Amino acid sequence: MNEYFLIVLTILISSLIAIVLFLISYLLINKNYDLEKIAPYECGFDPFDDARSTFEIRFYLVALLFIIFDLEIIYLFPWAVTLKQLDLFGFSVMFLFLIILTVGFGYEWLKGALEWE
Repeated sequence: MNEYFLIVLTILISSLIAIVLFLISYLLINKNYDLEKIAPYECGFDPFDDARSTFEIRFYLVALLFIIFDLEIIYLFPWAVTLKQLDLFGFSVMFLFLIILTVGFGYEWLKGALEWE
């Protein structure tokens, strides 16, 4: 039970420090707002549209595909590190995983999901 007490105590102290620092920074800031300070920033350009405008679905599709393939590639690192200790079964399972990954990538490529128009 002593280990849990130390963990809870650490969480409480770090939360208290975060709250105190936030409150101090909120109380000490200069509150002189003008239109240029509160205007939305769009890469140096004047804002020309509402910030809540809709995006094309292609942005979300590319982001989702990137996350999926990025997470799947993470499985290659532990496999590459332990490749010498693996037997034929470990090698074949990862090889099957890579084949499935390649087929999925090829399917997305053929369907045009990676094309930017």
